[in-house]
Amino acid sequence: MAELEGLEFGKSDFVLLDEVTMEQFMDNLKLRFEKGRIYTYIGEVVVSVNPYRQMDIYGRDTIDAYRGRELYENPPHLYAVSDAAYKAMKRRAKDTCIVISGESGAGKTEASKYIMQYIAAITNPSQRAEVESVKNVLLKSNCVLEAFGNAKTNRNDNSSRFGHINNYLLEKVRGGGLLRGGSDELLESFHLQNDPSVYAYTKEGAATTTSNNDRSSHKAVMSALDVIGFTQEEINSIYQILATILLLGNVQFESDGESVQIVGLETVNHIAELTATDPESVSKSLLYRTVATGGGEVIEKGHTEQQACFGRDAFAKALYERLFGWIVGRINSVIEVKDYNPVLHGKNTVIGVLDIYGFEIFDNNSFEQFCINYCNEKLQQLFIELILRQEQGEYNREGITWQHIDYFNNQIIVDLVEQPHKGIISILDEACLTVGNVTDTVCLDSMDTKLAQHPHYTSRKLSPTDKTMDFQKHFRIRHYAGDVTYSVEGFLDKNKDLLFQDFKRLMYNSANPVLKEMWPDGQLSITEVTKRPLTAATLFKNSIVALVDKLACKEPYYVRCIKPNEMKSPVAYLGLLENVMVRRAGFAYRQHYARFLQRYKMTCEYTWPNHLMASDREAVEAIVTQHGFQDDVAYGHTKLFVRTPRSLYTLEQERAALIPILVLFLQKVWRGALARMRCRRMRAIYAIMGCYKRYKVKAHFWEVERRFANVRTMADYGKTVEWPTPPAALSQFHNNTVMLHRRWWARQIVKNIPPSDMLEVRAKVAALTALSGERKDWGFSRPWERDYLANVRDCPQTSSGFIRVSKELRNKDEYSQVLFSGFCRKVNRFNKSTDRSLLVTDKYVYKLEPKKQYKVLKRLPLDTFTGVSVTSGVDQMVALHTSSQDDVLLCLQRGQLCPNQDRVGELVGSLVDHFTRSVQTTTRCFLTGSKLFSEEGF
Repeated sequence: MAELEGLEFGKSDFVLLDEVTMEQFMDNLKLRFEKGRIYTYIGEVVVSVNPYRQMDIYGRDTIDAYRGRELYENPPHLYAVSDAAYKAMKRRAKDTCIVISGESGAGKTEASKYIMQYIAAITNPSQRAEVESVKNVLLKSNCVLEAFGNAKTNRNDNSSRFGHINNYLLEKVRGGGLLRGGSDELLESFHLQNDPSVYAYTKEGAATTTSNNDRSSHKAVMSALDVIGFTQEEINSIYQILATILLLGNVQFESDGESVQIVGLETVNHIAELTATDPESVSKSLLYRTVATGGGEVIEKGHTEQQACFGRDAFAKALYERLFGWIVGRINSVIEVKDYNPVLHGKNTVIGVLDIYGFEIFDNNSFEQFCINYCNEKLQQLFIELILRQEQGEYNREGITWQHIDYFNNQIIVDLVEQPHKGIISILDEACLTVGNVTDTVCLDSMDTKLAQHPHYTSRKLSPTDKTMDFQKHFRIRHYAGDVTYSVEGFLDKNKDLLFQDFKRLMYNSANPVLKEMWPDGQLSITEVTKRPLTAATLFKNSIVALVDKLACKEPYYVRCIKPNEMKSPVAYLGLLENVMVRRAGFAYRQHYARFLQRYKMTCEYTWPNHLMASDREAVEAIVTQHGFQDDVAYGHTKLFVRTPRSLYTLEQERAALIPILVLFLQKVWRGALARMRCRRMRAIYAIMGCYKRYKVKAHFWEVERRFANVRTMADYGKTVEWPTPPAALSQFHNNTVMLHRRWWARQIVKNIPPSDMLEVRAKVAALTALSGERKDWGFSRPWERDYLANVRDCPQTSSGFIRVSKELRNKDEYSQVLFSGFCRKVNRFNKSTDRSLLVTDKYVYKLEPKKQYKVLKRLPLDTFTGVSVTSGVDQMVALHTSSQDDVLLCLQRGQLCPNQDRVGELVGSLVDHFTRSVQTTTRCFLTGSKLFSEEGF
């Protein structure tokens, strides 16, 4: 049984039905069909119900799901039986076959397509191209074989009348597809019209409407012929033969009492043209028969009108049959394995896909239905025997006692048909060989006489009260699938070979090589033909016997196809109920211990989650014992056998109740495992990140150490060394390190400066900071004298007077240091300027009159000044800002020491340095092009 389907879909294996009755069988089949489950098992047999619609169950994902899996591991499917057959061939080197049976329209051809699709998909890549090529040819050949060898039914247009090997059941010639689908030019070239009702052989089906477009179907057939490998000459020959057959049906005969003549010779001329023969030879073959006498003499015997019609029809049927056989042979030659070498390629094993017709019961059953139903009797016999053999073989392998199984053995029906000298086929052949006017009625009387006591044969003569049969017309056979009433009319004509040797020689002598190839027996002269040809029934029986012998030596797998919603019962026709009964006669279910344990171990406390017993068999016994099924099972060497389905359903119900609990438990465990995995992953990530950051920091320090290893010995103490780019985490630390290095570098530079120069250095640094590079020349390259009014070189005439005044002011105001002194021009608010002297000390700022012995004109405390403004040009304009807004605007004058000296920077640097060291406030110097402005900043 399929393990992945719930009970809401019914029983996925008919063997597990509670009771094996037709009602339960049909109810289960209907339930599964309504739920979209078109496949169901009978053990290892697949029952397929044709859904008459496309279903999304054949894609690549489905192929992968069934590949390499056991038959019962997935829901029932064609792919499961295909995989089982493929594994048997590959692993056990066995020839296998898949027998697909069912009535017309049950989906047999579609099933064979899907089986070939699966086998092509799972084949090894090295062989896949060849298998794919064979599959494509076979699939393309379907429309060709359907066009030439099928009959239309009321449900579909491709009823498989061919066996993919041989053909004996072509009752009617099919040319309607050519007439309806061919172009006007094509038909005209073959002397045809596009109206099927014009021709005797197609008149009967001319009014039949088709579900397919005839023109597109005709194009598809011609395209398929080209793809398969037919040459254009061969395709033209096929057209010519079909046209010949259609024209033959319209050949009419008339008798004048002594001889028979052909009505109108135009048709004969067309036939001769199409068959590449002589018109006179065609007429002669239709009107005469060449016979060899006992003495070796050859005479020509004229036909009666009836004999001429029989011969004409037999010739047309033989043409069509040999055309079909030739097409099948050409397709077989294309798909035949080329250059096979057993030494290189190993044992030649095969998978046969056999698509055969199923049992048929119509309102009027003739010779064709008799042959088809005989074939099904033969295959049903083989089917039951092989199932019994498989069952018995498995029981013997597993050490289970085999019990005799009662089943209907249809050997008696097979003997009724094929037994030598006594069977129906022998009676028909005897009637066909009897000289004289033997009719179908005489043959029926012979069957009634010889088979009167047979339990499966009857007729109206033997059962006079049965009014469902007519006297001298009907006989009935009780087949395994039901009673079938056959009409004996036409049996002898359809059985005997009415094809005269003259037609064979006519076709062999044709100038068309394709026709000549189809009629190799025509090369014999009339004196060499001594053996009477076999009848159609005997040929069919021989082919069926050969087929059964081939199947018997292979490992068979079965697909039973069913049409839904029909009045007839395909379940009975296919013998499905008997199959279930045979499979159920022993044990309904069997499974390997490991698989059984895997599925049901959660139902026993001693086996969940894993058992500690010596073997899986002991663990299975523990499960069976806990549920009390000891008397309903048997233990094989590798498998457990369960007798009734009820025990299995009990296990299934308990398992179904436990599954949600186990799923929640597994979800909990898995979610916890996922959370722990994520936690460990995050920890690992952070650990890696930490290690990486530490590495980057160390690498940065190592690079800094490498670059600055020799800065102490460098001339610039590492000022020109480029700092490496720090990692993001060290950006602030890097800035601090750079600052420290700058301070260290400054300290190295400063410590070499004499103490006497430190005052000037600090003033220049202060000026550099205050002016921020905005003033181009501020005197940084020259020595700063500061006290220029006391300098003899700068003021040779007035320096002595200023020195005296300076001492007096020092004593009076008690300042300790002169920050700056020099000549200047003072500018008032009326834009008037006068010469003045400026003295800046550490306590006061003095405005002096140089012309009056440096008289003090104004004295301002230094701490009242709030800022200084200068321009960015080369002028010496300076504005000293006070808190009382009594600003001092002046322009510094150059002395005699150097006429081009810029002393603005010296004044600003001295003030900023003083305030920085004494007042500890920020000093700002503002520069502008033409406008002076101030902001509080000292």
